[in-house]
Parts: sequence; structure tokens; C-alpha cells
Amino acid sequence: MSRTDGSADDGAVEVIDPGTTRRAGATGAAGATGTTGTTGTTKDPAGGPRTTAAGRLKALGQAEYVMLVRNRTALFSALIVPVAMIGAIKASLREVDLGKVGMTGIEVAMAGSIGMVLIMGVYANLSAAYTARREDLVLKRLRTVEASDREILAGTALPAVVLAFAQSCLMIAGGVAFLGVPAPENPLLLLGGLLAGLLLLTSLAAATSAFTRTVESAQITTMPLFLISVVGSGLFVPLQVLPDRVATICELLPVTGVMTLIRAGWLGGTEGYDLLTAALTALVWIVLAGFAVQRWFRWEPRR
Repeated sequence: MSRTDGSADDGAVEVIDPGTTRRAGATGAAGATGTTGTTGTTKDPAGGPRTTAAGRLKALGQAEYVMLVRNRTALFSALIVPVAMIGAIKASLREVDLGKVGMTGIEVAMAGSIGMVLIMGVYANLSAAYTARREDLVLKRLRTVEASDREILAGTALPAVVLAFAQSCLMIAGGVAFLGVPAPENPLLLLGGLLAGLLLLTSLAAATSAFTRTVESAQITTMPLFLISVVGSGLFVPLQVLPDRVATICELLPVTGVMTLIRAGWLGGTEGYDLLTAALTALVWIVLAGFAVQRWFRWEPRR
């Protein structure tokens, strides 16, 4: 993602990657992303229209939203699979002694379902989306307009992130209203854990796409994180029921810190030291994922 800036004058060329150029000072980003006119624009010193970051993100998000809605497989994975997994999670706990955990099976299942929303709705879908946009040269074309690299990545992720956040909120409300799950013990902690999860899984999705050749192969490249998260991050079985040595190792997995914060914010029962450890673990993985995106994310097709 490194760049070599050219002259700041209009018409100068900025070299980004081999075979990819950006025209410095170029306007018309709105036209490239489907937003024309004056919406989301300001005047630059030269007197011409210049788009704003908010306007560019809105345009990118709208375009990505249209493609997400048209992709029935992605919508099914994002909307139906996490909800359907509530029953599977609850069934997996029938033989588990939850006495020392202090939670019922439905409480564990509902908290785990939010983790499934993050993994299926954000990580799996975005890994495929970033790969598809790269292979179709969409990302390469977007780099020739005003939007920065971060704006392009964020705009692509925006619909999936908003959808996952809304779905998580609805699942929390539904669990409280219809399934007898208590109201969140610490709403701010729950919100912080959810936002950290969205940021982490989005970054991991972008990093995973760098090693994914096709949209179809995204099902394979996303599988390792899915499996270790389901087994070891507390989505199906709380870490408290695992052997101490195994639980200690599982605490270091990418999604474990996020799930600990979400479960503690909703259901409580977690001590301050464990919360601090979970927050630090989540932060470290966010930083590592961000570094991986900056270092290895690919804007050119893998051909």
C-alpha cells in the first residue's frame, strides 16, 4: 500500500504500485462512485468542486450496499446463518455443566450468536467482497480518484458492518424481550466489545483477502479462523468449562478478547483483571491485523 507522491499540480501523476497510477488533484470521484452533482462536495482553492470524506464514504457504501443486496448468498450468510446457529449453540451445551459459569444455555447461545454475526456477516462476507472487487479491477479503478485507501476499504466494508451492528442490536433486544435473557449489565462495555469486534473482523477480512485468489476460495481461506473461533473463543462453549491450560491458550486467540468483552457487557460475571486482559488481547490483534492490511493487502488482481 506504499505510494510515491508526484507533483501536487493538476495533471501530475502519482505512482502507487507497479502498473497502477493515480492522477493527483483529480476531481470527479463522485462520478466514479455513482454520486454526481454537488452532494458531499466542497470548493477547493482553485474554485472547482471537491468531494468530502463523508460524501465519498457514502457513495462507496451505497454502491457496495447495492452489490450486497444482489448477492443472495452473502445476504443469507449474514442474516440467516447467525440466527440459525442459536439452536446449534444451545444444543451443544446440553452435556456441558454450566454451574460454575453462572449462565444458562440460552444466555451462552445468545452471546455466541453475536460472535457468529461478526464472523459470518463481517469476516466471511468481506473477505469474499474484497477479493471480488480486486479481481474485477474495482479497487484499482477506485484508486485513480480522490478517495484514499482507507476510505476505499471502509466504504467497501460499510454495509456489512452496519448490517452486523443492527443485527446484533436486534438479537440483544429479542433475547431480552422474548427469551428471558437479562438486560445488558454494562451497555458501554457491550458496545465497546461489539465495536472492537467489527473493527477487528473487518481488518482480518482485508488481510485474508490478500491470500485469497478467487471468491470461491474465500470459503477455504476463512475456514481456519472460523474453526478456531468456534472451538476456542467461547462462541459455543465458555472458556470457564475448559481445562485451565487449554483455556489459557484459547484466551490468546483473535476473537476471544472481543467475545469476553461482549459476554461481560451483556451478562456480567467477569472480573476486572480478566476484562483488562481481554481488552489488551483485542487491541493487540487489531493492531496486528491493521499492520497485515498495510503490509500485504493487494490492489491488483492475482493473475
